[in-house]
Amino acid sequence: MVNDDEDTLNYSRLNFSKLHIVLSLIKYRISLAVTFTAVCGFLFFSGHFDLHLLYVAVGVFILSGGASALNQYMERNYDARMSRTMSRPIPAGKITALNALIVSIIFIISGLLVLLIFSGTTCFLLGLFNIAWYNFLYTNLKKVTPFAVVPGSLAGAVPVIIGWSAAGGYFLDPAIVFVTFFLFIWQIPHFWLILLKYSKEYEEAGFPSIKQNISPENLRFIIYTWMIATSVISLMFPLIHIIKPVVQSLAILFLNLWFVVIFTRSIFKNKEEWNYRYLFFNMNLYMLLVMLVLGFYRIFV
Repeated sequence: MVNDDEDTLNYSRLNFSKLHIVLSLIKYRISLAVTFTAVCGFLFFSGHFDLHLLYVAVGVFILSGGASALNQYMERNYDARMSRTMSRPIPAGKITALNALIVSIIFIISGLLVLLIFSGTTCFLLGLFNIAWYNFLYTNLKKVTPFAVVPGSLAGAVPVIIGWSAAGGYFLDPAIVFVTFFLFIWQIPHFWLILLKYSKEYEEAGFPSIKQNISPENLRFIIYTWMIATSVISLMFPLIHIIKPVVQSLAILFLNLWFVVIFTRSIFKNKEEWNYRYLFFNMNLYMLLVMLVLGFYRIFV
């Protein structure tokens, strides 16, 4: 009886370990964030929850996980050279490169099929485009230039269009295009903060660093300019009638006042050392709150 209990416990631990490896491989936190933007896009058009939204969320999450797994497969040699990434499943030896590739292919095909079956051809093609853009354009381009984050940011903006299209919206509708543009602009300083924090590791791994081409003072000004541009774009939502109720417009206004004050003080208060964790957290929080205002206000009006 004791042996049976021990076997059961060992089996459970083994399954948990495998699950943990897969979750790490698909970068489940990032995949959840991507899914969140798709959900907001769906609600932005439909204004209500339904079963279709669940299918969209599942499809986008699986597809995003597959893209992340494929990215780890493609960058496994670079990941092994950086302390930040050497504990990822492939360089840590928790899964073979071939098995990681198989997992990525299964996830990508499954995610695309879910989108095709439940959301139609447009969502399927948008998902396919995003895989190609992120895994084959951006992943290879960032080995050449630190400015790869500019075109690469498009990959993080497309999921909101998938959600919008799945709900029945036209994917080139000016409203969703403008929201996509907001996410596109937001991601550029978001990615650069990561590159700056781990610039030495990226350089040692063989990636070009933004610090190699731009002085610290100019870099500070450039990142701050992108942050202000992100704020200005979201302030235009009420002006071009993306959101109409006064409450939501005021919410956007106050969010941007908070955002500008936080980043102005953080970036210029200490010119020698930035608190990257603090900046990165608030950058993500700002996007989360803006998307909540966009995606969820329709439910209550």
